[in-house]
Amino acid sequence: YSEILQQIPVAKSTLSLWLRDIGLAKRQKQQLTEKRLAAIKKGGAARKSQRIEKENAIKKTAQKHIKTINDYELLLIGATLYWAEGSKQKEYSPSVGVIFSNSDLSMIKVFLRFLNKICNIKKNEIFFELFIHETADCKVAQNWWSEKLNIDVEKFQKVYFKKNFIKKIYRKNISNDYHGQLRIRVQNSTDLNRKISGWINGIVLKILTI
Repeated sequence: YSEILQQIPVAKSTLSLWLRDIGLAKRQKQQLTEKRLAAIKKGGAARKSQRIEKENAIKKTAQKHIKTINDYELLLIGATLYWAEGSKQKEYSPSVGVIFSNSDLSMIKVFLRFLNKICNIKKNEIFFELFIHETADCKVAQNWWSEKLNIDVEKFQKVYFKKNFIKKIYRKNISNDYHGQLRIRVQNSTDLNRKISGWINGIVLKILTI
């Protein structure tokens, strides 16, 4: 009706009355279905675009809330990151060194900055291990991490391959954005692990007394 009304300027009710006894051919029905699907797709794309714009605006506004971060604040951030993603010493394993794992490049960079600036750890004291699915390209992932972190591929001590033991489980992280999970190991860092644990305890005590 909308297409006909573009050619014949009458009321839609009049057009409906004229054409109520006229059927549509199969191809015409297919065209209407295709147009409806195209309209749904277009509407979805528009909503997605609006969502992305809103998301970016919120992030930009929130980003401006963060001012210059000093060394003390970096200490708090690094210790908290380790609290969430680092290996802790246990009674049955009291000599664990600093081990930090994550797949987020930005988090890895922040933690490395923490190790360097706050813990005085040098590059030659840090080694890396890669955890990656067996179906992914290990060499490409190593080169990606090496380039992004400005480290030699030789710094990778080991590569561990993840396997899908249940065949019905299908991986979703198979795009070019998948580079596995990186594990950071610091040489001779048992005492540093204990020190970070002390910082974490201090953070907890201060927060819970607010």
